[in-house]
Amino acid sequence: MRTPSSLLADRWHPSAVTVRRAAMAALVMSVVIVVTGGAVRLTSSGLGCTTWPRCTGESLTPTPAMGIHGVIEFTNRMLTYVLCAAVGWVTLAARCARPWRRSLTKLGWAQFWLVMSNAVLGGITVLTGLNPYTVALHLIAAMALVWVALQLWERAKEGDGAPQPAVSRPIVQLSYLLVTVIGLLVAVGTLVTGAGHHPGSPGKDGKPVPRIPLDYDRLAQAHADLAFLSFGVVLAVIFVFAAVKAPPAARARARELFVVLLAQGLLGFVQYFTHVPEILVGIHMLGATLVWIAALRIPLALRERPEEPATAVPAQALQNA
Repeated sequence: MRTPSSLLADRWHPSAVTVRRAAMAALVMSVVIVVTGGAVRLTSSGLGCTTWPRCTGESLTPTPAMGIHGVIEFTNRMLTYVLCAAVGWVTLAARCARPWRRSLTKLGWAQFWLVMSNAVLGGITVLTGLNPYTVALHLIAAMALVWVALQLWERAKEGDGAPQPAVSRPIVQLSYLLVTVIGLLVAVGTLVTGAGHHPGSPGKDGKPVPRIPLDYDRLAQAHADLAFLSFGVVLAVIFVFAAVKAPPAARARARELFVVLLAQGLLGFVQYFTHVPEILVGIHMLGATLVWIAALRIPLALRERPEEPATAVPAQALQNA
């Protein structure tokens, strides 16, 4: 039986440029949803809609009595549909392009399921009254979506040949170590948020929003320590890449990460000593996403994929996809 996507593929054959543009749109929207999700918390609108999937028990949309908080929370929910449209565009574009690159289609579907699972996790977050652990998982899942969206965008610019390392294995492993450290930095940042000053809402049914029962200052210090470690690893990567004459793109991306990480670190110190004002925290969340992207791009620059056409796919597989 033919699937709707296979029928569409008979009539629409987007160019490689269209696929790359669709991949970029999905990546941009994955960043936007992180920032707008942060805006919901920082404006204390996390429970602007009191339930899920409806906004209230009786209404799908916010009521006038809910005020601006209901509008902010509902707007963030609606942006999820924009994200879904972007993910749907890139998935269909990858499926309908000729030759069909199965790897791109799989990455598109991976984005779709991450969006769906994160939407459910967001609903659980609301239903549990903004439990800080589910809030942290919500952000980590959003960062996973950014990771997959970036993978698709980068793969769309490569060929389908087997990846060929451009440097020795220890250099590649060093880049993986860097990504791991940056990932830990982001993860600990979510714990700082969970124990910090912006719970996301005054509370539900008269009960305050729970916080992670760990000392905020110690968590912030651990986050700062990981930031210093990240600086050290980035500097090591920059010097090692120069010594081994790594590909120019990899060296440029390492320098870009250092600049973004430096700006993010300075912003972190300013917001800590100014008692974490909302606007700076919002910018810091955007910065965390950009740091994550900059780190992920480095290992991808240490390989080459020949500009070869995709392997021919059997007609039956094309019909069933």
